[in-house]
Amino acid sequence: MVGSNGIRTSAVIFAVFLICVGIALWAASGEDIWAEVFALGAGQVAILLLLSLVNYTLRARRWQLFGRKIGAGLPAATALRHYIGGFALTMTPARIGEWVRLRWISRETGAPLETLAPLVLLDRAGDLAAGGLLLALALAFGTAGIAGGLPVAMLAIVVALIATRPALFATMTDAAFRLIRLKPRWFVRMRRAARALGPFSTASLIIPALGLGGLGWFAEGYAFYLLLGWMGADLPLWTCVAIFLFSMMTGGATGAPGGVGGAEAAMLALLSLQGVPLEISIPATAIIRITTLWFAIGLGALVFPFAEGMAKRKHHALE
Repeated sequence: MVGSNGIRTSAVIFAVFLICVGIALWAASGEDIWAEVFALGAGQVAILLLLSLVNYTLRARRWQLFGRKIGAGLPAATALRHYIGGFALTMTPARIGEWVRLRWISRETGAPLETLAPLVLLDRAGDLAAGGLLLALALAFGTAGIAGGLPVAMLAIVVALIATRPALFATMTDAAFRLIRLKPRWFVRMRRAARALGPFSTASLIIPALGLGGLGWFAEGYAFYLLLGWMGADLPLWTCVAIFLFSMMTGGATGAPGGVGGAEAAMLALLSLQGVPLEISIPATAIIRITTLWFAIGLGALVFPFAEGMAKRKHHALE
């Protein structure tokens, strides 16, 4: 029920997204913009989708490493099925797709949900840390700076550091409770979560996790670079990666599911500052979001019923 509702929600938001894109394309410059859209060949679109698949696969491998550390080891194909299936619910509140992944693991391995709960925090922290480090690297090698880019990168790294260092997380939790003095049960749960993160704070896990996440997000940044080049915007690779990552992070910071609205606005603004005309920046922004965010959601919608069915069958088998 949750899955079908989430998929319907994603479909509605996607329809609204396409309507907004259509209005923007119509209002901006008409023929010039449509010429840029239709100039892309099927092979080029396939490359963009393939690079997105690289991102999903590498992050699913990171998810598998985290699960193995917590005692819920899964085959690579199963971890990939769970990870991609969870994308179907990207547009639901409170990231329900991530909790559905935990339910699937619990059903297939028998591991209790409370034991698996740190995986959600670790996955978010892993994306923040990898994205923050990669953004800082892109800003260092890029030919043009991004106002606010370095603070965003550093904030992402700090948040990820707190979330993956149990002692620091617990200290910050205690300090926050002393300051706020409200909802003590929330802070008790946060302290329990901090204790559960202990096994994940080792360098032998953090370094490969950062590597997998960084390579995954670089693949999508590289896709953005290729797309802009094909459409006639000759921007340096690291500048494109920085624009892509900064837009994703600022979009996520708005709290909107998938960063819809905020990410697109940031991307258009940054491309404009680089001198990219609207007849290129508008279709490029729409295409890269369709081949990254919406491609993930579409794949998730296809995989979700299969993942749900497999989890139910294995759950019954365990019983």
